[in-house]
Amino acid sequence: MVVIFVPKESATGETRVAATPETVKGMKKLSVTVQVERGAGLASGFLDTAYEEAGASLVDADGRKAADIVLGVQVPTAELCSAQKAGSMLICTLTPGNALDSIKALRDAKVTAVGLEFMPRITRAQKMDILSSQATCGGYRAVLLASVHLPQMFPLMMTAAGTIKPARVLILGAGVAGLQAISTARKLGAIVEANDIRPAVKEQVESLGGKFVDTGSPPDAETAGGYAKEAGDDFLKKQREILTAHITNADVLITTALVPGKKAPLLVTAEMRKAMKPGSVIVDMAAGQGGNVEGSKSGETAVVDGVTIIGDNNLPAGVAADASRMYARNTLAFLGEFIDKEGKSTVDIEGEIMGAVAIVHDGCVRHEPTAKAVQN
Repeated sequence: MVVIFVPKESATGETRVAATPETVKGMKKLSVTVQVERGAGLASGFLDTAYEEAGASLVDADGRKAADIVLGVQVPTAELCSAQKAGSMLICTLTPGNALDSIKALRDAKVTAVGLEFMPRITRAQKMDILSSQATCGGYRAVLLASVHLPQMFPLMMTAAGTIKPARVLILGAGVAGLQAISTARKLGAIVEANDIRPAVKEQVESLGGKFVDTGSPPDAETAGGYAKEAGDDFLKKQREILTAHITNADVLITTALVPGKKAPLLVTAEMRKAMKPGSVIVDMAAGQGGNVEGSKSGETAVVDGVTIIGDNNLPAGVAADASRMYARNTLAFLGEFIDKEGKSTVDIEGEIMGAVAIVHDGCVRHEPTAKAVQN
């Protein structure tokens, strides 16, 4: 019988967990043994007793060593990766470019390492798409953080003390995170503008009550999977010129632009930022990948020239309960891809889904950019 182990996350500040009592029940339907490290779900609001009632066994951290499958949120340290047995599987968010020591350890231990962020954008894999589920949480959280740091209220208010004007929010990037940010900011009563290099999202922005800021679109702005492509320097220069006027009027700026597998594009220069009013707030959701805003720092919040710049690199952890529920459901759906109801595991390493997400297998790094980085 396949043994699945759910550890307590080792990364600093990580409050999510890879399985919830709800998904433990789902895993039990696959006829597997589920072991959960004591305290794994506490930071997300899931008690050990709830896991036991769902059918899991509570174990210590050493449960990793005997497990056939380890479910995680973030990639573990190299030491923890080395502790997995040969032939086992690690399923988590690998971010291989930032965790080369862990990738090497997984390779040397002959562990199959699955990076769920590499899930292909095909219909069959939609229910396994952690990027979308966690971006939803991040976009929501970004607006709440901005509202806390902004020294004014979001909605229009007519009071006996006079009229309070609504806050103006500008969102750069209208993918899943950006659209959720638009929706949340509008619900709080702000005036919202949004920009994206993909013209197809204009209708989506407007359907949520936002105004689309059109800066034009470079050729082939969108990948076959629906992600934005990296734009050239000439386009970025033109885009910055148009956006500067809108940034100047914004009380809150939220940037979400990411290019899969590459450094985030710089959308807002220091000169553009200096045009913002004192007290304004920037939330750079791309800070963990280099940042869209010049001067933002991953994991830090700072006030620069009177503007608060938030570089939170794990926004979903701020809504850990629901972020964990969504992530865990994605993971459960993925398990159902290669474990049948009798508990038999059949891994097709060259299959459409597994072939895309298996970054390390049988002592080899299969992801070409990561393989090159490991060799250097």
